[in-house]
Amino acid sequence: MFYFTAKDANLILPDVIKKFEIALEKKNEILKFEKKLQMLLSTANTFAEYIPLKQQLNTAITQFYIASEDLEKTGVVIKSIDQGLLDFPSKRFEEDVWLCWKYGETEIKFWHEKDTGFTGRKPVEVSDETLV
Repeated sequence: MFYFTAKDANLILPDVIKKFEIALEKKNEILKFEKKLQMLLSTANTFAEYIPLKQQLNTAITQFYIASEDLEKTGVVIKSIDQGLLDFPSKRFEEDVWLCWKYGETEIKFWHEKDTGFTGRKPVEVSDETLV
């Protein structure tokens, strides 16, 4: 188990953001295929159109899971792809906490206790040596 300092997390953040964006793109592809399939089922189309689209959906789902796994191999934990929330495991005074990142942020600026979540975010102090 690796614990991140805010500095460590910020160093890998550009790579994490790229990997997150790939996972988000794959999630959006799934939604696109699901919508097409629903529209197709509501019309009088044949299986000739349905089956290839269903196979494309299956491929998109597989690619999403691969992208999610690749993202979490960096050491982060996906809290919500839809909300764009990732957490980096850290410690504060020997207590497990999360360094928190939300899509659109350019650096890790917040942390929260492991049981409070996004709404309990607190700012990381510039000189905060209590985080790992």
